[in-house]
Amino acid sequence: METALEFFNEQLIMIYLLIFTIILGFEVISKVPTVLHTPLMSGANAVSGVVIIGAILLVRQAEPTDYVQLSLGTFGVILGMVNVIGGFTVTDRMLEMFKKKKK
Repeated sequence: METALEFFNEQLIMIYLLIFTIILGFEVISKVPTVLHTPLMSGANAVSGVVIIGAILLVRQAEPTDYVQLSLGTFGVILGMVNVIGGFTVTDRMLEMFKKKKK
């Protein structure tokens, strides 16, 4: 319990920053008009690409015996790829709605 309190006191500013960014992100995203959701989705896909690159670097720098780091990096690559593929699929479906239909 003492180590948890020590960690909390050392990371207090980071915890406040995390809470602030969660609230700010929610407020910004909730105010986005419907027309801008497709570009916003594409931007989120770009951020997921950065996460994938970071996870690949984590796996590359890990020791062969460090199974925790290897598994977390692999898990990050898998989740990032699922997010990118799903995001592009949803973006493609949204853009299909704006195309003129053939008669």
